[in-house]
Amino acid sequence: MHPSVHAQTQPGKPAIIMAQSGETMSYAELDRASNKAAHYFRSLGIEDRDTIALCIENRPDYFAIMWGALRAGLFVVPVSSKLTAEEVDYIVRDSGAKLLIVSAWISATPRDIAERLGGDVALAMFGDPVPGFASWQAAVAEKPVTPIADECAGSPMLYSSGTTGRPKGVRLPLSEDREIVAGNMLVEVCRNVFGIDENAVYLCPAPLYHAAPLHYSLSVHRLGGTVVVMEKFDAEGTLRAIDRHKITAGQFVPTHFVRMLKLPEEVRARYDMTSLKVAIHAAAPCPVPVKQAMIDWWGEIIWEYYAGSEGAGTTIINSQDWLAHPGSVGRPVGCAIHICDEAGEELPQGETGMVYFESASTFSYHNDAEKTADARNAKGWATLGDIGRLDEEGYLYLTDRKSFMIISGGVNIYPQEIENLLITHDKVMDAAVIGAPDPEMGEKVVAIVQPIDWADANERFAAELSDWMREHLSSIKLPRQIDFRKELPRQATGKLYKRLLRDEYWAAAEAP
Repeated sequence: MHPSVHAQTQPGKPAIIMAQSGETMSYAELDRASNKAAHYFRSLGIEDRDTIALCIENRPDYFAIMWGALRAGLFVVPVSSKLTAEEVDYIVRDSGAKLLIVSAWISATPRDIAERLGGDVALAMFGDPVPGFASWQAAVAEKPVTPIADECAGSPMLYSSGTTGRPKGVRLPLSEDREIVAGNMLVEVCRNVFGIDENAVYLCPAPLYHAAPLHYSLSVHRLGGTVVVMEKFDAEGTLRAIDRHKITAGQFVPTHFVRMLKLPEEVRARYDMTSLKVAIHAAAPCPVPVKQAMIDWWGEIIWEYYAGSEGAGTTIINSQDWLAHPGSVGRPVGCAIHICDEAGEELPQGETGMVYFESASTFSYHNDAEKTADARNAKGWATLGDIGRLDEEGYLYLTDRKSFMIISGGVNIYPQEIENLLITHDKVMDAAVIGAPDPEMGEKVVAIVQPIDWADANERFAAELSDWMREHLSSIKLPRQIDFRKELPRQATGKLYKRLLRDEYWAAAEAP
């Protein structure tokens, strides 16, 4: 299905509701706005298979632009509204976008963007436009509300988060069926696995420029449900939105779970969660105690999947199977999984190594043939760079990302295990573990902790944490240094910019 179909059958139904403001866009309004956007793209000479970029905050217009581009046959690059002008410039140029749409409320200064891109790329802007930008509202105001003559299906083009280097675009091939009403596999997963249908009220608590929030929201629109979008994640605000809007489905990341679980019990008890039928999570490893606590709270409605923007493969696990295999991210769906050594050769069952997907899907990193080649072994299997193992029943357990592994005294140490432990301490809000230079061991384990109460950021609490961790970890894994931060550099998807922390510590060690 397609939102344009629902605009005919249920024009007044809310397609989008903003959780905090209550602003609503119906299916009829979404259809008209997306048609106007498609006409605007064509008026700029942007044709089938061309690329545009979108850098705005969560708002109903996000979907109007996205659906307009997708019915004009375009590749659409969602760009984080938190990036600098230099980072935006890189993605826009690397993707080959012919148009960039921004708002006045992004982190980068639009004037800086205009100075970098003006003349090379068409620029449009929400709010009062600065020199170099056209006004988006004025540009689309007089455009027709009817479809363009040459409608055909486009696709989002996602860029990696850049947590380990420059972000790279994943440009998946367009399907042979370019009809805009054609479905896709994710729509079928939503309907047949998660039970999301036209009656769903789906909560999106994360930025729409990320893969999962965007793709699942678009799938709900294809199914005819309502997407409730949070302007910005807030732990109690999430509970309030579930209660107020009678949310039936939502997608979260472990950081969201942790923040909600850290709320006082009396706050959590204020809100009714019984409307929820399915809660999906992914994007980052979830500590076993955190997930167990969420199942205890919300019931056996929690599903987890492991996948990537590359579309190389997927695993899925429900609550019942997870309770029988705690810590697993599930079994493969529509693909096979192989655990391989450094040479790309398959390891015996139960051993830990690089996780590879074997599937019919193909992907490439845009403008990066070397990275594309590095993501596959000689057998053609693809990896996302994660380390894990398979049990005797074929359930996958992730250990960490290869790039985060610490080698101390010749021993491989996986930070995720230490982070998963730290986050369960009742005085810890967040934690990151990295390897920092050590003249004797090569690398030493360093924990960077965000305490719930900043008054705990002291040597006494560091000693308390060390003593507590010693009860659960072998001595080689114990952090040799514990530092405190008021906030860690996390994306809204829960992914940690660990590269930034690691670079900071290595640069400090190398400084004279």
